[in-house]
Amino acid sequence: MSAIALLICILVYFGILLFISYCTTRRLQSNSYFNADKGSKWYVVAFGMLGDSLSGVTFISVPGAVLLSKFGYFQIVLGYFVGYLAIIFILLPLYYRLNLVSIYGYLRERYGLFSQYTGSFFFILSRVLGSAARLFLAASVLQLFIFDQWGIPFALSVSIIIFLIWLYTTKGGIKTLVWTDAFQSGLLIFGVLVSIIVILSQLNISWIESPSIVKAHELSELFCWDVHSKNYFWKQFIGGAFIAACMTGLDQNMMQKNLTCKTLGESQKNIFWFSVVLLITNLFFISLGVLLYIYADNMGIALPVKGDGSFDTDKVFPYLALTQLGLWASVSFIVGLTAATFSSADSVLTTLTTSFYIDILGKDADKNPDIKLRNLIHLSFAVLLLFAILIIKALNTSAVIDIVLKIANYTYGPLLGLFVFGLATKRKVQDSVVPIICITSPFIAYYIDTHPFVYGGSSFYYGNTILILNGLVTVIGLWSFSYFGKSKTLPTPA
Repeated sequence: MSAIALLICILVYFGILLFISYCTTRRLQSNSYFNADKGSKWYVVAFGMLGDSLSGVTFISVPGAVLLSKFGYFQIVLGYFVGYLAIIFILLPLYYRLNLVSIYGYLRERYGLFSQYTGSFFFILSRVLGSAARLFLAASVLQLFIFDQWGIPFALSVSIIIFLIWLYTTKGGIKTLVWTDAFQSGLLIFGVLVSIIVILSQLNISWIESPSIVKAHELSELFCWDVHSKNYFWKQFIGGAFIAACMTGLDQNMMQKNLTCKTLGESQKNIFWFSVVLLITNLFFISLGVLLYIYADNMGIALPVKGDGSFDTDKVFPYLALTQLGLWASVSFIVGLTAATFSSADSVLTTLTTSFYIDILGKDADKNPDIKLRNLIHLSFAVLLLFAILIIKALNTSAVIDIVLKIANYTYGPLLGLFVFGLATKRKVQDSVVPIICITSPFIAYYIDTHPFVYGGSSFYYGNTILILNGLVTVIGLWSFSYFGKSKTLPTPA
């Protein structure tokens, strides 16, 4: 498929997003940017969250990474489900009871102003780096197969992508994103399903036969019971539960859309069905990875390699889809990838703006919001995201899925500790020391992670459970600077 044809697909796609933006902003109220007028349909929010959770990392990196971790990633996904239950029964009732727009308003209620600043800071840090990593992966593929054909440098092509995202999100905010994310989720799933259909067709495998063929392949090994391995089941499962609870339930980017549902019941229903569909969708993505390697092996296709001679797993799916599998696979891949690219960054610009506007600047989103200031913040984060992508490009040394999970482990740990300590105890904390504790905790966790203890003659690695250790260090620090006293009384439902 030619570069010009791929570019036309992207332009048509962008035109649809602009149309959705126009439709959702015709009757815009002053605070619709932040809360969508509390009128979002739960099933639209649930489906739209798929695109935010899957993104370009799942679309490209997860299928390719099957060569390295087999079905091991699904152990993390199984843990996700447990984490979402914690969100449904613990966090969502809290957020609705406090009537929050930014979830870090809870930290101010529980600890004080410095704690709210700290929570917002770690969210902003985590989301800028995590979204940049996701967007970098998708943008790199677009660069390779489209922009390189015309000699357009990576910095310029990424600037164009971010400008387009800024253009359709700057006015409607979260109200627009609820609908654009649902549209993008549909296209992302369409991309992976068409790719599977094409591969099965070329290998003369029926849908009925495909599960048994995938299951019989050596890459379909699911459970790892080697306690010393970073893929050990309980490390992955427990780590996945905490990652889901933190990266969704303690993340303004994911929660802001949930809080636009009219009632708590609708929001809980949204999270439950989202978790079920996410589980099934991830299974399709990992199965696609096995099918890709089966296809390459049967056809004798040489897969992309890095400079050190190892397989470049992040380029396996793009290479096969755009050069080997034919027109339909190319179109579905580029459409799915474009959806992943935009869904990775569009909502984060709005939610970063929300957190900075409310938590850092102390503005009230419900009372005459300062639109000029809000737009300036929105634009500033777009520029910051661009620079973060360029830095990640310069430092990229491993599969992007690993980068995203590492970022989550070290930046969400303090948030986990703050919320767990606040909900599980009634002790008061010296608010001014909270930032110091939360900044110190990731460094302590990193030291422990990089100096594993020896168990049974082998080194023990924490893997994704480092997030739990990070949160535990934060809890210990908070306890050390806390005391018994009358805690603040949180408001009860009207």
